[in-house]
Amino acid sequence: MLLWVGLGNPEPSMQRNRHNIGFMALETLVLHYGFSSWRSRFRGKIAEGRIGNQKILALLPMTYMNRSGESVQEAIAFYKIPLQNITVFHDDLDLLPGRLRVKHGGGAAGHNGLRSLDHCLGTPAYQRVRLGIGHPGQKERVCGWVLGNFTKTECEEQLTPLLERLVEAAPLLAEGQSDRFMTRVALVEKKNGI
Repeated sequence: MLLWVGLGNPEPSMQRNRHNIGFMALETLVLHYGFSSWRSRFRGKIAEGRIGNQKILALLPMTYMNRSGESVQEAIAFYKIPLQNITVFHDDLDLLPGRLRVKHGGGAAGHNGLRSLDHCLGTPAYQRVRLGIGHPGQKERVCGWVLGNFTKTECEEQLTPLLERLVEAAPLLAEGQSDRFMTRVALVEKKNGI
């Protein structure tokens, strides 16, 4: 079984925040691929399903971003999921809006959700799908930027196309072909003139 985790905050008022793009990505995948209904478990919400031949447990920690690792830790302990079978979807300031990259391991780069995961799991040995939200240009504006909502234009021109490309290429990610997954996302992006 694979564990796919979306990072975000559970407050309804934060639903459209840039910081919640990890939630948005996982919710889109669960809906598109017909996973089970969400249910409460592991201090989060889980849904189960398949993408291709891979069984996937989707998890949205409801512990707030700063304590995401606690929810993930409970799920992996219960299902005995090895760290290499975990993929985390999260926002990334260092990528342009609408862009995506896959990374294995590495530092938290100031991301509190990743910092919590690293603390609880003891290592950053999981896979990450970095979803670009861009940088506001000044360090003092970062908090307001990540906790700000996507604008209507950003949704139409960047967020929705990114999530559509993610869904289309997801079977490659499920098969462990992260390089081909990134290539497929980039090819669809280029084909659509983004």
